[in-house]
Amino acid sequence: MKLITYRREPGADPEPGVRLADVVVSLAPLGYRDMLSVLAADDAGRARIQEFLDGPPPGHAVTRLDEIALLAPVPRPPKFVCVGLNYRDHAAEAKAEIPHVPTIFSKFSHCVIGPGAPIVLPKNSTKPDYEAEFAFVIGRGGRHIAADHWQRHVAGYTIVNDVSARDFQNSTSQWLMGKTFDTFAPMGPWITTVDEIDDPHALDIRLTINGALLQNSNTRELIFGIPALVAYLSSVVTLEPGDIVSTGTPAGVGFARRPPRWLLPGDEVVIAIQGLGELRNPVVAEA
Repeated sequence: MKLITYRREPGADPEPGVRLADVVVSLAPLGYRDMLSVLAADDAGRARIQEFLDGPPPGHAVTRLDEIALLAPVPRPPKFVCVGLNYRDHAAEAKAEIPHVPTIFSKFSHCVIGPGAPIVLPKNSTKPDYEAEFAFVIGRGGRHIAADHWQRHVAGYTIVNDVSARDFQNSTSQWLMGKTFDTFAPMGPWITTVDEIDDPHALDIRLTINGALLQNSNTRELIFGIPALVAYLSSVVTLEPGDIVSTGTPAGVGFARRPPRWLLPGDEVVIAIQGLGELRNPVVAEA
């Protein structure tokens, strides 16, 4: 299934729901107040959701997809974990050695925006860049999770744009400040649950700006796949329902191009990942 967070109308409270073709079914009648509570559901809760979707009770109206506003599926994740230099082709273009352990950094969760929301280019950065990323979402939490148990703990997959201010990122050895400007984490359009994807390590990933193809790769290029990342991260921190792990970007980023291709006001950035849909965001200048 495709799990979403949405608003029925401007100013309305966000609701968790499920996209079924061209309609949306709210999960609020089951008592789920937000996506975090959906992701934290136990086996009985997930079975109840499926039963509800198979036959919503009389009087429970569905809403057309084109009548609602999609938000980021997890608007405020407990943790937003990012993996650096995790594609072989990207490490090559960055002239970096293949890492022996994952390079981990984070974004603050306030910078998450949904599909269609504008990426705001900050006044104090001259090198804003794009990064198409495949992300996985934690369902069942845990610590010291064995790599071969990853499927018990991953609820599904989504798309992230790890927007990066390269001048801030490269001004110190710590990347966080260049990664966490407001609006620098577009996410969506939904969470595709694990049962819908046969092999998450064989998905085409593409990014276009104004129709021009700038990134074109496949998740088979990942250096550290989902099992290794789940095991490594959970050896240090307890993973929680709703945690986002964005697995890194392939070759083709703006700083590596000659001349560099920075984000500009008026751009439209579209990331497409096989089986996960498209994440589309306009770019504007900070007022």
